[in-house]
Amino acid sequence: MVTRFFSKLSQNYIELLKDDEYYDITIEVGEDPDVKIFRAHMNILCYRSPYLRRIIKSNNKNNDNALAHIKLSNTSPEIFQIVLEYIYGGILSLDEKDTSDLLKVLATADKLSLQELVDYLQGYLIENKFEQLEQYFEFSQQISSNSNNLFKLQEFCTNLMVQSSEKVLKSLNFISLPENL
Repeated sequence: MVTRFFSKLSQNYIELLKDDEYYDITIEVGEDPDVKIFRAHMNILCYRSPYLRRIIKSNNKNNDNALAHIKLSNTSPEIFQIVLEYIYGGILSLDEKDTSDLLKVLATADKLSLQELVDYLQGYLIENKFEQLEQYFEFSQQISSNSNNLFKLQEFCTNLMVQSSEKVLKSLNFISLPENL
């Protein structure tokens, strides 16, 4: 018989994330004036995110024995904090998150190659935030079309355009959709 104690392990990794000691990498996230520096651990990032593994590996060739530093400018610090807590603790709190924030988390998870989180969020949004996805159609469509991995969201957007074109026309940002769409 195997007993698993994942909740305590998860809690310990979240504590490690919050600790200011023993980190070996800094991650600069955001764009001026909204920039935040996160302290993290290369081993955890490398094993949880193939994208971060590639970035860290390429940086290590240039900076042996130095504190590693990477930049992620196309992500907000608030969204990255959510994703970092997932990376460390396997925790994702969806409470009080609006649909646009969840779409941003999805886009960041996709960029960082966090497949488990990508699959979960696509299903959650389509099953539980259907009406809000319709309101944010343009944003949903933009995120899904910029990825080769968001098949469920792409299918949702295509089906919405085909079956409910009037809802697309009423979406919040319809006028910003690409003309070819």
